[in-house]
Amino acid sequence: MPDNEEEVKPKKKRAPRKKKVADETLPTPDTETTDAAPAKGGVLVIVESPTKAKTIGKYLGRGYTVKATIGHLRDLPKRELGVDVDNNFAPKYVTIKEKAKTLAEIKKAAKTADRVLLATDPDREGEAIAWHVASQLNGNGNIRRVLFHEITKDAVAEALANPLDIDQRKVDAQQARRVLDRLVGYKASPVLWKSIKTGLSAGRVQTVALRLIIEREEEIRKFVPQEYWTVAADLEKDGQAFQARLQKLDGHKPEIKDEATARAIVAEVEKLPFVVTSSRRASAAAKLRRPSRPARCSRKRPSSWASRPVARCAPPRSCTRA
Repeated sequence: MPDNEEEVKPKKKRAPRKKKVADETLPTPDTETTDAAPAKGGVLVIVESPTKAKTIGKYLGRGYTVKATIGHLRDLPKRELGVDVDNNFAPKYVTIKEKAKTLAEIKKAAKTADRVLLATDPDREGEAIAWHVASQLNGNGNIRRVLFHEITKDAVAEALANPLDIDQRKVDAQQARRVLDRLVGYKASPVLWKSIKTGLSAGRVQTVALRLIIEREEEIRKFVPQEYWTVAADLEKDGQAFQARLQKLDGHKPEIKDEATARAIVAEVEKLPFVVTSSRRASAAAKLRRPSRPARCSRKRPSSWASRPVARCAPPRSCTRA
């Protein structure tokens, strides 16, 4: 070998790379075409939360596009009632101004997808969101509903394998709640603006709760205090003092409304002997109502709860006999 030429070492042979095996738990484009497997154009999955969209997208992989609605896309208009009261309370829906871009992106993605899976939350609001999205996409049988009860790989695979139709009962329930909110709020809120402050809103829950409070306050104000008296005797037997209260008069519970009646009863009682006809022994702790079980977040409770005496109001006046 000439002196001016450098020795060239042969390159090492690389070990053959292992081919990645597709996860059998999730449908892939290469698997058998089923109701859950993506077709040639791919599958569009629509959820509510962007965080869920990222997580679910990692589970699904290729062949799936995941979009998030970020809440409701359509709602009743802000500047009008939006409910046709004369036409069976039919709601009028418009696209929320801030969500117009989001809806446009979903429509664009749906045009290139062969199937659309509506995976909004499995509750009343989520069902309504799915219904609104479906109404805007105008799908021809290629739009299905899937329910993710938990965001795990197994749960996602199970939901994709069992697509459903939109539950119209949940949709109707959400519409009824929304229409009732609008009818009550739209009618009652202006009353608050005139009497309290502009901008306040009255809802179906606050309005009913306020009425209950007002009705209770009216009952309190209508209450007329009435004078009443009780009769008690301080007695003693074998060095043990105790108090006895008048419970019945001529077989009925006494209603003593003035001092004169109380004095007259005391005068009659003083003429009679005090005789114990029966007795019953009971501990004060047994009469106490045990507190309800504490919440899981509260592990401890005061030990004095089980033995704290009950404070009893003393009678306004009493005629006693020593």
